[in-house]
Amino acid sequence: MFDLSKPIITLTDSAADRAKALMRRADNESIGLRVGVKHTGCSGLSYVVEYAKERKRMEDVVEDKGVKIFIDPTAVMFILGSEMDYKEDKLYSGFVFTNPNETGRCGCGESFSVAAAE
Repeated sequence: MFDLSKPIITLTDSAADRAKALMRRADNESIGLRVGVKHTGCSGLSYVVEYAKERKRMEDVVEDKGVKIFIDPTAVMFILGSEMDYKEDKLYSGFVFTNPNETGRCGCGESFSVAAAE
């Protein structure tokens, strides 16, 4: 079962720094970043990070390290307690998630699965 006492998501310093840099380059209508999930890939779900131009109905807002993260309401049960990080190396740059709810991940790391609630 999910632990509702945990924050929905936390950011590492690296993720917060990258989010702030993205917001500085974004158009004036963006008010933060939105995190969600979509059904795709061989494991079933993948993370989505996009600019948020407004708070959608029933969205949670997490403010961490000076960054506003809007959580798509359909994603909360999949990402509760996750940590959002930003990684950059010679082959990859992007946000990555450490998610305690994940029960599996595909070989390439692009999608994940979560066990169904009992």
